[in-house]
Amino acid sequence: MSTPRPLPERDLAEIMMLAEDDLRELEGTRIFITGGTGFVGTWLVEALLAADRQFGLRLGLTLLTRDPTAYGHRRPHVARDERVTLHEGDVRTFTAPQRHDLVVHAGTPTSMARTSAEQSDLYSNIVHGMERVLDQAAAWGRPRLLFTSSGAIYGRQPPDLLLTPEGHLGGPDPLSTSTTYHEAKRVAELQAALAVESGDVDTIIGRLYAFVGPLLPVNAHFAVGNFVRDALNGGPVVVEGDGTPMRSYQYATDLVVWLVAMLVRGEPGRAYNVGSDEAIDIFALAGLVATVVNESIRVEVRGTPDLTKPAERYVPDCRRAREELGLENRVVLSDAVDRTVSWLLLNNP
Repeated sequence: MSTPRPLPERDLAEIMMLAEDDLRELEGTRIFITGGTGFVGTWLVEALLAADRQFGLRLGLTLLTRDPTAYGHRRPHVARDERVTLHEGDVRTFTAPQRHDLVVHAGTPTSMARTSAEQSDLYSNIVHGMERVLDQAAAWGRPRLLFTSSGAIYGRQPPDLLLTPEGHLGGPDPLSTSTTYHEAKRVAELQAALAVESGDVDTIIGRLYAFVGPLLPVNAHFAVGNFVRDALNGGPVVVEGDGTPMRSYQYATDLVVWLVAMLVRGEPGRAYNVGSDEAIDIFALAGLVATVVNESIRVEVRGTPDLTKPAERYVPDCRRAREELGLENRVVLSDAVDRTVSWLLLNNP
């Protein structure tokens, strides 16, 4: 695969328009970012750099990365930017003595952990990484810190609960190693709450759900990415399960607008769901992707629905973000898929 080009100018311009007031609040700040090399972090970093160009914000960004050379190959235009410092280190052990005004902690492994060793490493990255980030941030004098948690902390969504609000008190099985990621995020949120209570760090929590957009991996464990891959390869678009689970997807531009608002205006010690509350079942999602690419592409469902069981749901209630921060999703799913497909065609002809 060729080196990805910069993100679409249309998308970056849209972020500038929707988030201008919040972005201007960042003027003159130095921001420390973990996870700046992943999907969420890359979108945020490139949007911040675009905002700096457009509004003259005089930003300084420090990106924590285990391998600066590899990152330079993936996003060379960012690595060469004079406003960006690539700081080599592990999220669990790094030291960054230079003071920063704001922190975005988005560094979480996204690969599936299957063995006990992989699960232990995943837990360590999330929990001990959070501990290290909070300790370092506290040394900088109580900065605002945005932590990207996950909707997985709620555990399995009850079938009669259409949308999961932040106050839902469910949770994953603490004895199931398959939910290591979920439990680790819950522990990290508790660490964040303790830091706020002690007065060390003003931490805001974003509980992220599912997303679509340029840079989304198409060969990982993301259903929409795999559907796009299948469609661009000529089909069929394969649904490995029975197609009944309900999901929702937020486009990357809306994601960035929401994260910037939370970093600037979110209430410390408070969590906000980040995603879309417009549900779609996986079969319909596969059909939508196929139609956007080519109406002749067929969808193949390999599982058989059990009509005696209600459909599994993973859909957030986003009223808190809407009512407290004035946030809305501006890009509908069909447009989100279309923009993603168009970008992939340009970058991988």
